[in-house]
Formats: sequence, structure tokens, C-alpha cells
Amino acid sequence: MAYPDDLLSQGEQVVLHKHSHWKMLLLPYFCLVVVLGVGTWLAVLAQDLEWAGIAWIVIAALAVVLIAWLFVAPFIRWRTTHFIITTDRVMARMGVVNRTGIDIPLSRISSVRFEHGLIDRVVGCGTLIIESSSQEPLEFYDIPSVEKVHTLLYREVNDNPHDDFARPAADLPPHGYPDQGHEPRGRR
Repeated sequence: MAYPDDLLSQGEQVVLHKHSHWKMLLLPYFCLVVVLGVGTWLAVLAQDLEWAGIAWIVIAALAVVLIAWLFVAPFIRWRTTHFIITTDRVMARMGVVNRTGIDIPLSRISSVRFEHGLIDRVVGCGTLIIESSSQEPLEFYDIPSVEKVHTLLYREVNDNPHDDFARPAADLPPHGYPDQGHEPRGRR
């Protein structure tokens, strides 16, 4: 899914767009199963009561509130959390009602590293830590395939020919990188 084009500057392209890892949803799914199981069990117990209709309504209302709080809200929070790497910056966006975001220009990033423990390695995620020259390191948790994202971001930061060389883009050959003393083929 592409990030909205109206948020990108002219010439900027999305290189990577990810949501947090699905492990964030393990507890909400577990809560969903428990609430449905307990609700069903209570509904079966309440069927022999003379006020069973009222009990079912109370059980259903309580189940809906618990499912909305323990499952739907975390699912929406997961779905609206975005980690985006573009050709110009790293962006993070979170939230629905209270929307927060941060943009880090690639030119300001001084180092990129990742951390992941045993469980993170098993499920394939980790924490990406981005250090910029002007502020404390920023940690982005539960990034899927964090090692690949780390490598991609490192390449975007360090392999940009416009950052590494003081030559205007018009002076660069068609492949985008300056020739390093090699003569073009056929001119020997």
C-alpha cells in the first residue's frame, strides 16, 4: 500500500512502507478468544435462569465493551501505525484521533542500528534505533524484518550520490554515480 502522495515532496518516492509487526496483535487476539469463550460459557450458564434474556443482554454488552477496548482499539492502533522510508526522509505516523508523527531527513541521520532479542528473532522483528546529529536516538519498536530495514536505510543514507559528492546532478552519468577515473568504453 503506497503512502498518500500528497504528503510527499516533489520528486520524493516511497522506498519502504511498513506497519508494526503482527506480534503486537497476539495479546489482543488472545483477549478476543478469552472474552468470546467466557461470554459463551456465561450465556450457557444463564440459559436456565428465569431472567436469562436480561443476563444475555448484559453479557453481550459487556463482551462488546471488552472486545472494543481489548481488541478493536489495539487493532486500529496497529493498523494506523506507519513506518515509512522515502528517498528524502524517514517518517513515522501513529494514531487515529490523536495523530502523532516524526520526520527525519536522511541527511541528518548519523547512525542506524537495530536490536532484537530471542523472541523478536523468532517472530522476525526488532527495534530500529536512528541517531541524528541534533537529538536523542529515536527507537522504533516492532519493525518487521528489522535487519533488512536497517540495511535498506543504511544504503539510502550512505549510497545517495547527491550526499557523497559535491557535483550537481546534471554532471552525473546516467546511472547516477560519478565515474571514478574510468574512461568510457570505445575510447582507448
